[in-house]
Amino acid sequence: MDRVALRGLKARGHHGVFPEERREGQTFVVDLVLGLDTRPAAADDDLTKTVHYGIVAEEVVAVVEGEPVDLIETLAERIAQACLKHERVEEVEVRVHKPEAPITVPFDDVTVTITRSRV
Repeated sequence: MDRVALRGLKARGHHGVFPEERREGQTFVVDLVLGLDTRPAAADDDLTKTVHYGIVAEEVVAVVEGEPVDLIETLAERIAQACLKHERVEEVEVRVHKPEAPITVPFDDVTVTITRSRV
């Protein structure tokens, strides 16, 4: 299976369990790795035979900016399901970064990574 990756998609969302997270929002960063067979697209140089990563990026940002959830695990699942709606995508790895998480000790990042497939 071939891979198409999008790294560092940024969007502001209002996800989290604390009222201030819901009220103020924060930046989330999403990395995607889409698994699909790119051979048909490459053979014919045809965008319709692959995944349009620009559209996927817009859809992912819409999920992050959309309905708030408590957990970034839930957010990652929603993103994965949006990616799998694309006919050619057979598998997706989603990593959601929450670099502004309300943690009381110094840290660089919090991430949740999931992998989902059609099977």
